[in-house]
This record gives sequence, C-alpha cells and structure tokens, in this order.
Amino acid sequence: MKTYQLTEEEYKSILAFKRDLHMHPELSRKEVQTTAKIRTFLESLPDFRILPLKTETATGIAAQICGQEVQGEREGEGGKEKRLEIMLRADIDALPQTEEYESPWKSQIPGVMHACGHDFHTASLLGAAILLQRAKKDGLLRNTVDLVFQPAEEGTTGAGVMLKAGLFNLIHPDYCFGIHNWPSVQTGRIACHQGPLMSGKRNFEIRIHGAGGHGSMPHLNIDPIVCAAAVIQSLQTVVSRNTDPLDSVILTVNRIEGGSSMNLVADRVTMLASVRSLSDSALDRAIGRIGSIVEKTAEAYECRGEIIWNDRIPAVWNSPEMTALAKKCAAATGCQVVDAPPSLASEDFSRYRTFVPSFFYWVGSTAAGEQPQELHKPLFHTDDTALRHAAELYAASALLTGDFAERD
Repeated sequence: MKTYQLTEEEYKSILAFKRDLHMHPELSRKEVQTTAKIRTFLESLPDFRILPLKTETATGIAAQICGQEVQGEREGEGGKEKRLEIMLRADIDALPQTEEYESPWKSQIPGVMHACGHDFHTASLLGAAILLQRAKKDGLLRNTVDLVFQPAEEGTTGAGVMLKAGLFNLIHPDYCFGIHNWPSVQTGRIACHQGPLMSGKRNFEIRIHGAGGHGSMPHLNIDPIVCAAAVIQSLQTVVSRNTDPLDSVILTVNRIEGGSSMNLVADRVTMLASVRSLSDSALDRAIGRIGSIVEKTAEAYECRGEIIWNDRIPAVWNSPEMTALAKKCAAATGCQVVDAPPSLASEDFSRYRTFVPSFFYWVGSTAAGEQPQELHKPLFHTDDTALRHAAELYAASALLTGDFAERD
C-alpha cells in the first residue's frame, strides 16, 4: 500500500491554519469559531461528509470519507474485500494561560493560549484529510475513515460529550488512533509505547460543612477551615501509606475556598482535587481511602464531609496488538520509531478504548538542539515542521492498518 506525503503547498495550508488557531484560541466548550473554521476546511474537500452529531455538542465536529469497494478473496472467491473503518481523533481546545513565547502568531486573546498544542493536532488531522482525499482520487483508499475533532479535552470531559452526542451511533470503527505532540521527544521521532502511557484520573470536590458564628466565640462554632486543613494533611497519607510505592499515585488539592469577614467563622469550605495513577488497582485503593479520610476526619472535627465525584477517566493503554500495528504505521512515514516513558498526565482519548481497539502516539515536537518547552507552560510552542510527520502519521494509520493487521 502506498503512503502519502504533503506537498509544500499542502503543508503551507495547514501551517497557516494552525497559526490562525494559535492566534485565536478558545477555551473548552467555547470552541465556536474553531469548530466553524474546521467545518469550512472540511467542506472544501468534497469527498468528506459532515456527520450529524446531536445538538448537545455545540462545539466539536466529525466527518467521514468512504473508501472504494475492492474485489478480493477475503470473504470468499470473487467476493468483496472487507472494508475497515478507522477513526482518527484530534482535540481542539486551549488553556486559560497567558502566552510568553514571542512569535508573529502569538495568542491575541488575553489569558488564553494553546499551551498544549491542540492547534497542532487539529491542523495535522486536516493535513491527513488532504492526504486521504488524494488517496481516494488515486483509487487507493480502501478503508472508511472518520475524523473526530473533539472539544474540551483539557477538562477531560470532551470525549464524554462526543459520546453523548451519538458519535458511536454514527460511526462504527474497527480501530482508533490519536496523537499528542510531545516536547521531550525530538522532531522526526514518533514514540510508540506499549502498555499504560498516560494515567487514569478522577477529579472530585470536597465540601466540609461546619457551623459559623462570631470569631470571638469559637466554642459556639464548628470551624470548617480547621477541619479542611486536617483533611488536606491526612489525604497525603493516601500516597505515602496506603498505596504501593511502585504504583505511582498523585493526589492534589488544587483549590480551596472558604472564609468570610475577619470576625466571622464560615459555615462551609470547598476544595477541588484530583487523584491519578497508571495502575487501576492503585487508583481504586486511593479512591476508597479518600472517601474514608474525608468522612472520618470531618467527623473527628464535628463537621460533615461530602465528596462529589466526577467521571473517572481510564488510563491511556496501548495493547501489544495495537502497538505492533502502530509501530509499522509510524515506520512507514520515514520517522524514527522510539519508546518513551509513560506520563502521569491524563487524556480522555482513553474513553474511546472502551468501544474500539485504540492506540495513542506521541509525536516529537521539539527541534534538534532546542530546549523542550513542556506542555501547559507559558513558553510552550511546537516545532511546526513536525506538522508534516503528524499529518502523514494520521494518514498512514488510516491507510495501512488493514494491510498490517491482515499480515499479522
């Protein structure tokens, strides 16, 4: 099967698209203009059909290109060859950060920037769309390919939004692939890691209910701030004493709100927190201990503890079978295929794995000799020559998976 590469003109078109998104970033669930720009680009490619997602997803978009039917013998002599369906996913949202990296295409939106490279992912998937259309024109697109541009990855809620909008009622993929630019991997390299790649996670809110009153009469009040301090300290024992130290767990209280005027004890303190691990069993254990610690610590301080749990995000996990396929697709691009250690960052691409065999690549995005600027940093930026590699990787995954799977 032939692989495809972007022409210089095609590369410049997706580079311009990426830079436009970078200058005009939009936060999660607010990616209205981003979605409109993607739609306009896809509608300029006549072989793509925009899929009718339910109206629950005001942002985000999915499209499909159908492969040609090919005569073959896989389903009997003279029968039609089985057509696979391949899903390719990119995320589209930005972060509430102020960009400090100077460039002509620096963010023009105060306090918002693409600090995680989702503009890079989006432009790369549009580059793959160009290549897939060319393959169809050449009569070499055998598979049906679904392009999914997902909103709200940063809060790890966007995959759930797409699922609720009926994504898997409209498409029925046999395989799914996603990418993330990875600053610690050099441009020209693609990381294909087998096993857990990115952590499972669960966000949660803790509410400590006390009984407020005048600060001069502490014996008549129940102070939730003192209790909250004890809860925060006690939660650290989940990592240090309750889980296997060889199964890394991170438990972070990210925000605390409570208090009132100087002479008044508050009624309630609210905390936002998250817990994550590459190990399902360690995450299970941590979640169980969090519930007990909050309840019992609050009780000890004569308060009432309450936890509101968000949806659990599974770990990104690449199976041996999918890793073998992905390595062959990555090698077909001409990039160097490497391994990389997993990360305790989370990615809701993992939600799709419960429906379809999936693989998540890391694409090198730092130029040789340059100091990597890590994700979610104000100086973050990508080496945009890597757009070629990412677009061609998406396309190779869609075009070659059937051939490689058949040989295996």
